[in-house]
Amino acid sequence: MLNHIQKAGTKGHTTLRPMRATDLEACHGLSQHLKWPHRLVDWHFHHAVSRGWVVEREVDDVGRVTSGSGMLHQCGPDHATLGLVIISDALQGQGLGRALMQQLLADAGERGVILNATAAGRPLYEKLGFLVVDTLSQHQSATAKAPQLPLAPGSHIRALLAEEVPALLALDRHASGMDRSALLTALLKFAEVAVLERDGQIDGVALLRAFGHGHMIGPVIAINPEDARTLISHWVNVRPGAFLRIDVPGKSGLKPWLQDIGLSCVDDVVTMCRGRQPQGGAQWRTYSLINQALG
Repeated sequence: MLNHIQKAGTKGHTTLRPMRATDLEACHGLSQHLKWPHRLVDWHFHHAVSRGWVVEREVDDVGRVTSGSGMLHQCGPDHATLGLVIISDALQGQGLGRALMQQLLADAGERGVILNATAAGRPLYEKLGFLVVDTLSQHQSATAKAPQLPLAPGSHIRALLAEEVPALLALDRHASGMDRSALLTALLKFAEVAVLERDGQIDGVALLRAFGHGHMIGPVIAINPEDARTLISHWVNVRPGAFLRIDVPGKSGLKPWLQDIGLSCVDDVVTMCRGRQPQGGAQWRTYSLINQALG
């Protein structure tokens, strides 16, 4: 499918088309220009679990140049997450971002759509019907030091067992209010999982995987902030001196504590929703994201 989206006054022919694996190196270049930390392998993972579109333009003496990107991940029949929306500097202000977003929203159908918006992108998203539902803070450091938090009798942290994967997927559905089974199953192929077990029951999990400049902690799912801090401290202590990143919702209440242990806040954005907002359960909550683009 090719959608011709050239605007009056623009130079060269501009096309919106489905993203292909062969586009990912160019898309990675777009994110590097913005100083986003995504590695090429991170783009490949996102592409494998999402439907993407690229903006392509004809440039004299060069040919077709990938000049924009966006990806939508469908979380079951009711929800979707949207991210990695980029329009190159040369095409800013020509309505191409809106055209790209409209295509991604068409792919979402009747699903409620969640995204995390920078200050630059927020005005467009508001015009498209997105509302702010929370804030999100990005924390990172290679020098974080977390206290070894005491565990209650009958509690310990261990690795996830293979037969416990269905329980983890059910836990995430309860906490996020979305069906992210396909995404997490793909993530578990290379992520490590710390399980907080209490009296023989799984009371929380925290994933760790290579991402960007080092490793990402998330998602973290727990019953309360104390358990979330225990799981995060585990990974900080297991990987001393490693570059760690974690993206936490404002509602988690973890931002001050993360800064206290040396995971500095380097960016704040807003979480926005269009349509049906996912409703997490009453017992478990999501205390950190997979990443900003995937929720």
